[in-house]
Amino acid sequence: MNAGVKWLNAEPVPGATMLLALSGWMDGGFVSTGTVTNLMRGRDLRKVAEIAPGGFYIDNFPAAGSMEAAAIFRPNVKYEDGLITHIDTTENIAYADPNARLIFFNGREPSIDWSGFADRLFDIIRTLGVARVVFIGSFGGSVPHTRAPRLYASVSHRAMLEELDALALRRSNYEGPGHFASMMLHLAPRNDVRMMSLAVEIPGYLQGANPASIEAVTKRLVPMLGLQTDLTRLRKESTEWEHRVSREIAKDKDLAQTVRELEEQYDNELIQNTDLEETA
Repeated sequence: MNAGVKWLNAEPVPGATMLLALSGWMDGGFVSTGTVTNLMRGRDLRKVAEIAPGGFYIDNFPAAGSMEAAAIFRPNVKYEDGLITHIDTTENIAYADPNARLIFFNGREPSIDWSGFADRLFDIIRTLGVARVVFIGSFGGSVPHTRAPRLYASVSHRAMLEELDALALRRSNYEGPGHFASMMLHLAPRNDVRMMSLAVEIPGYLQGANPASIEAVTKRLVPMLGLQTDLTRLRKESTEWEHRVSREIAKDKDLAQTVRELEEQYDNELIQNTDLEETA
């Protein structure tokens, strides 16, 4: 076992699936952490392992950087009437639901020493008998909030590509700066574990929690994992969120016009893809 992992219960869950959530770059709309946290609700979970944050994060951006950049790295604090009442702390914790053969890992993307963090995470995966890892993430794009989010996926093994087609997931053709999950995908084969990265496209013009995207990802995960999950609450939150966002956007003529253009672009692409499928 890796000395950098604090074990609380190392009892294996053979053949388990790990749902991996990381706050940070690919947690726009809180889709990564929000989806996994939602699926953890109502379960009889046991905390099994923890990766200490020391050595993996930058808390103080160099003084030469802007105040805006520094604020991204520094932990948020709260004072009330002169008394400090809160300071953000980083937690990277794995929980197990043995009956469902699920491991939930909720943490924060490391800023530095990705390989060291990956070693610790793969140690947890190996020790607990995890057979498959599913990372959930998001990225800002051109999808309007009034349309179904587009889901993209990438895998660690070529043999897993057919699974994406069966789940009606778009295959990613991304090229650019990578996320920590990209390294995990690359290293998964040599660590004898299959891995999938599932990323949902969220509206680039919005900030804050995105219940519609969390619902979309959850609906794909439920049959994949063979879960019995009530989506009623998520559907209600998603519908209320869409109506609330639409009301606010209607107050801004320029933004409303942008959304209409994105809707037209989205619908045209959908029609075009349908035509191609029918002629294939």
